[in-house]
Amino acid sequence: MPANSEINRDNLVFRLSLLTRRCRQIIDHEFHDAGLTEATWRPLLHLHILGNQSKQKDLAASVGIEGATLVRLLDTLVDKGLIQRTEDSSDRRKNLISLTQEGQSTVDKLRKIIDPLQDQLLNDFTDNDIAAIGRFIRTLESNVRNIWQQVKR
Repeated sequence: MPANSEINRDNLVFRLSLLTRRCRQIIDHEFHDAGLTEATWRPLLHLHILGNQSKQKDLAASVGIEGATLVRLLDTLVDKGLIQRTEDSSDRRKNLISLTQEGQSTVDKLRKIIDPLQDQLLNDFTDNDIAAIGRFIRTLESNVRNIWQQVKR
């Protein structure tokens, strides 16, 4: 689809999907050059955004990985000293995930790469543009969440 083609209700979700994928490819490329794999950077950045002592299931939902795949990934990150798991005191069956000092250092390294890239991507937008896009995204996220809940039933 040409970059200058009109965006409308018929192709908006498709175009957002393409945009998201392309942004992720750019980020992957930049992080790869810094020696960081997607399996490392995605969960660390998600955990950074969610905050320490995040529930494992919340991290799984944020990253979009579930079950045994997530457990193996977390095991790898624990082995690398980037995160730590602690038992949830309110429910011993659940784990809370936090960045270690080394994990936070890695996130700081990631931010040094992604912040200028993000500035470059958003350079042509005003704060009002960003606020309007933010409202749009929050509403779209809510609609997606509601539809997902209906589909899961």
